[in-house]
Amino acid sequence: MPVDLSPRDLDRIDEIVGTRRKVTRGDSLYHLGGSFSSLYAIRSGFFKTSVTLEDGREQVTGFQMAGEIMGLDGIVSDRHTCDAVALENAEVCVMPFNQIEELSREVSALQHHVHKIMSREIVREHSVMMMLGSMRAEERLAAFLLNLTQRLHARGFSKTELVLRMTREEIGSYLGLKIETVSRTFSKFVEEGILEVKQKNLRILKPDALQLLVNAPASC
Repeated sequence: MPVDLSPRDLDRIDEIVGTRRKVTRGDSLYHLGGSFSSLYAIRSGFFKTSVTLEDGREQVTGFQMAGEIMGLDGIVSDRHTCDAVALENAEVCVMPFNQIEELSREVSALQHHVHKIMSREIVREHSVMMMLGSMRAEERLAAFLLNLTQRLHARGFSKTELVLRMTREEIGSYLGLKIETVSRTFSKFVEEGILEVKQKNLRILKPDALQLLVNAPASC
């Protein structure tokens, strides 16, 4: 929440976000086509959003972690445009959107904060589109890992160590890569001493090497 809110305004926001909901690993927070009514602030846990393609394949559209907001996709049409599934046991704060809108009209700092959250999601989507359109497999995976660790670090976690809550297949779906390519690229990074991988535990040994890959000039 914005840091410049008055105690009275904070109390009013507390009334809105007072409801908490636990989501068990593998269960859905909301479904594609489901009625939109609330935004969700993730208190703990990890989620993925996805859609099911016409041929039955899952297309992962994002990964969300504690401290982030989910449900923004439903604002435009009052229907959710994806499925949101917990990758581990999680807890969210339920924020009824009509109450957020009403309070935002009275508290300009809150309205500005909501707009910043929406803008951040737009920028993130644009970055993903750029990545999928112009990067090689190694560059895509490097960008993904750097983005993940930067987001975790902003929430007080290590900038070089993390536990991958998603599978190689889910990473491949998100990055537009086959699972074999994802596994091969991980192995390449390990062989080059860039990463250390033990099952789902990952340590970045050479973050500068990943950054160089992301910043590499596009090939003609």
